[in-house]
Amino acid sequence: MLSILDVVLPVFAIIVLGYGAVRLRLFPASGTNALVNFVNNFATPCLLFEGMLTSDFSSTFNPAIIVPFYVGALTSLFAGALIARRVFGNRPGESVSAGFAAMFTNTVLIGIPIVQRAYGAQSLPTVFSIIAFHAPGLITLGMVVMEFTRRDNQPLGKTLVVAATRVVQNPLLWGVAFGVAANKLGVKLPEPATAFVNMMSAAVLPTALFGLGGALNEYKLSESWLEAGAMSLFKLVVHPAIAYVLMVPILHVPLEYARYGVLLAAMPAGINVYIFATYYERAVNVAANVILISTVAAVVTVPFWLYVLGV
Repeated sequence: MLSILDVVLPVFAIIVLGYGAVRLRLFPASGTNALVNFVNNFATPCLLFEGMLTSDFSSTFNPAIIVPFYVGALTSLFAGALIARRVFGNRPGESVSAGFAAMFTNTVLIGIPIVQRAYGAQSLPTVFSIIAFHAPGLITLGMVVMEFTRRDNQPLGKTLVVAATRVVQNPLLWGVAFGVAANKLGVKLPEPATAFVNMMSAAVLPTALFGLGGALNEYKLSESWLEAGAMSLFKLVVHPAIAYVLMVPILHVPLEYARYGVLLAAMPAGINVYIFATYYERAVNVAANVILISTVAAVVTVPFWLYVLGV
């Protein structure tokens, strides 16, 4: 138990520090968006580039880890949308938005810091191989599913063009793509470039966690808390449980490697959940509450998964 606390306490302490700093007006609320943008658009692409540049792809891109992660994610999307529709009586578009909140993981702002704290730098190449498909793949899928269900706005073809444009413009994907290309070409960075990448990468963890904590001040519980709680349960429990069952008992992936993907699946909902909901103006309150509830509840569920995974 002490080792589990050693992993999670520093991570959530920085989140609490960011929340308190904004809440007490010691740090400007407007600055949190700038911190998150810096992490997503500049620091994390450098971290992904560095990870891909130094990876051994024969062990990094392991379908037995990547596929179960996404099977769990897609199950959460469709099951969450079905529950939102049948149990909570949402309209189709609102149901998809709720299901998206149950599916989309905070891989960068919380996932990378916790997995790295738990399992060290050797876990990051596998984590990056999952992240490489995460935002572009799941956001595109969510947009396609939304268009098929709501059918009340722009045509599907236009949506696919928008989705493809977002994928191409995603800096996280650039970091992965350039890192893979440099790795395959045997590129060796000169010392100043290596130092630059290392310094940018080192900024990811504290900046991401502090910025996320500050951003949590924007989300308030509303009348949709019960539905948001159900979607959070999918994100924090169902998704990692499916990933674990597929990886360990079925595919017999050694736990020392499977735990990278399972723990990443156990992270709370990411900020893109809120962006997706506001883009379509569907279930915005649910999305905001899922971020808040799942992030707070992760203080309990993440240690549980660390215990299951044998930290």
